[in-house]
Amino acid sequence: MKSIINKFKITDGEKFSLKEFDPAYSDGFKKEEAEPVLQDLIKQTSDLAATLYADNRFSLLIIFQAMDAAGKDGAIAHTMSGLNPQGCEVHSFKQPSVEELDHDFLWRHYKALPECGRIGVHNRSHYENVLITKVHPELLLNEHLHSIDSVKEVDGAFWDHRYESIRSFEKHLVSNGTMIIKFFLNLSKNEQKERFLKRIDDPKRNWKFSSADIREREFWDDYMKAYEKAIKETATNQCPWYIIPADKKWFTRLAISTIILETLKGLDLKYPVLPKEEKEKLDEARKLLDH
Repeated sequence: MKSIINKFKITDGEKFSLKEFDPAYSDGFKKEEAEPVLQDLIKQTSDLAATLYADNRFSLLIIFQAMDAAGKDGAIAHTMSGLNPQGCEVHSFKQPSVEELDHDFLWRHYKALPECGRIGVHNRSHYENVLITKVHPELLLNEHLHSIDSVKEVDGAFWDHRYESIRSFEKHLVSNGTMIIKFFLNLSKNEQKERFLKRIDDPKRNWKFSSADIREREFWDDYMKAYEKAIKETATNQCPWYIIPADKKWFTRLAISTIILETLKGLDLKYPVLPKEEKEKLDEARKLLDH
C-alpha cells in the first residue's frame, strides 16, 4: 500500500483531472486480504498517536470530503478505531447555525482545530464553502457578506478570494505545527445509486436516507466540477489532497489508514526526555517506594 500513496496524492492541481481516477481501483488487493492488513495499520497508528500525544509538538487535522453515501462515517469509524479517545476528536459539520453565519466562513472550523498532541477529524469541512455554495450560490446570501447582495454578484474573483483564504488558512496551520491530510472519497455515481437503494430497502438503514440526497444527486456533474476546481486550487506540497477510490469500502479504509500512518511517521515523533533534575527525582521516588 505504501508504494501507491503517490498514485492518490495531489500536490499541484495544474494538470489535475478527476476523470483520471478510477473509483473502483484496488491495486490488485482482494477483500479477504484486507482485514488483517487494516488491523496492523490501526495498531501502528495507535502507537504513533500515543507518541504524538506525549511529544506535544504537533497536531494532525484529517479532512474528509465526499458525495453522499461515499462512506465517510464508516471510514472514520474503522481507521480511527484503535485510537485513545483522549487524543482524538471527530467534528461533523452540518448546515451552519445562525451564530456561525454571523462570522466569517472559517470561524467554526478554526474553533474545532485539534490541540497540540491530538488528532482532529473533520467530517466535511471548510471546503463546503467552495462546494455546496458553488453549486447553490444562493446559500451565500445567508452569510451577510458586505460585498454580495445578489447571486449575480458572485463572480470568479469572489471564488478566487475564497480559495486564497483557504490556502492561507492551511499554510498558517502547518507553519504552527498542525499537519493536514485532505481526503476526497471518490465514489462513482452508479455505486452511489446502489448504496441509496440499499438504504431504502433495508429498514435498519432507512434512517440514513433523506429525500434531499436524491435532489443533490441531480447536481452530480456540478459537484464534480466544484470538487475538481477546489482540489486544483488548494493542493500544495504542504497540504496535499488524496483522491481515494471509494467504490470498495474495504480498500478505501486500507488506503486511508496507510496515508495516516505514513504521515505520522514523517513527523519524527519522540517521547519527551526528562531533564537531569527530574530523573534524579525519579530515582529518589524509586528509593522511597522500595522501602
